[in-house]
Amino acid sequence: MHRTRARLSDGREIVYYDAAPGRVPVPDPRGLPPVEPVCEVRRDPLTGDHVTITAHRNARTFLPPADQCPLCPGGPASEVPDASYEVAVFENRFPSFDVRTPPVPPFVDGMVDGVPGGVARARGSGRCEVVCFTDDHAASMALLPVSRVRAVVDAWADRTEELSAIPGVRQVFVFENRGVEIGVTLHHPHGQIYAYPFVTPRTERMLAMAAGRDLFGGVLAAERAGPRVVAAGEHWTAYVPAAARWPVEVHLMPHRHVPDLAALDEGERDELAVLYRDLLRRCDALYDDPLPYVAGWHQAPIGEGRDLVRLHLELFSVRRAPGKIKYLAGSESGMAAWINDVPPEAAAARLRGVTAGGASG
Repeated sequence: MHRTRARLSDGREIVYYDAAPGRVPVPDPRGLPPVEPVCEVRRDPLTGDHVTITAHRNARTFLPPADQCPLCPGGPASEVPDASYEVAVFENRFPSFDVRTPPVPPFVDGMVDGVPGGVARARGSGRCEVVCFTDDHAASMALLPVSRVRAVVDAWADRTEELSAIPGVRQVFVFENRGVEIGVTLHHPHGQIYAYPFVTPRTERMLAMAAGRDLFGGVLAAERAGPRVVAAGEHWTAYVPAAARWPVEVHLMPHRHVPDLAALDEGERDELAVLYRDLLRRCDALYDDPLPYVAGWHQAPIGEGRDLVRLHLELFSVRRAPGKIKYLAGSESGMAAWINDVPPEAAAARLRGVTAGGASG
């Protein structure tokens, strides 16, 4: 894997990942003004959750026609100036977190330190990146050759390592949103990376549950012995969790305890490329239609608790049946109390059974 760095016309960084050396980046001709993000994090005094406020993101691109896609290479609206690319990563033009965001007062207007109900606020410092898996607008991760999926894995690992070194970053989240039902704003096959200035609420709950024990090793052992395994190899196991929240939900976990993608060895990365693509193909074969999904890599926080959280993928979909969507209504949205209409054992059996229908090859 060969990495080539360049700058877009507004100063944002773009990084190309190629199988062979020799790329000479094309200058960005757009003449964009410098990025001036305003990212603010406020702490909910009732739950302790961090809420990020980013008014500038309202102006981001929304479902443009294919000939104006900013992720297709070399076009007048393209974020990737080169005429072609294999894997390209660039700083998001509309970031949720950015080191360039200006300082903010320590408390919301009218709130004073120490007063009950005071709402703390801080700069949304960090970094947000877009990861383009291919320059083919009509492709998807599931349709890429294993060699390209492996290249994406290497890019994820490289970016995780680099973003983890940014001062103030507490956790790095690699993810892909796919499908209009999920809320994507661009159809081109791509994912994102968030470098958070805090530990996310879900990870904080995992840390609390893992205190004093090998939580992830125990869960993996139990799932491997049970009826919900979807696929397994020498280094990885994919399974539907016993307490799945979503009608389609699969976790992919390494057998070795590693904190993040950067810590994976060559054998683990090789097998991951095969199993991950297989898993995506199984999901697309469920309803004979591309599945809308979120695929998120849960990585250990940087610093305290790093030894407690094991890297793992959580992939889920809002589709519960052909033409039907699971909406997060009163119980889930209002009380975070999940109700799943699909038994996890049945979901696992369905995913295992679609191999011949579209997951192989």
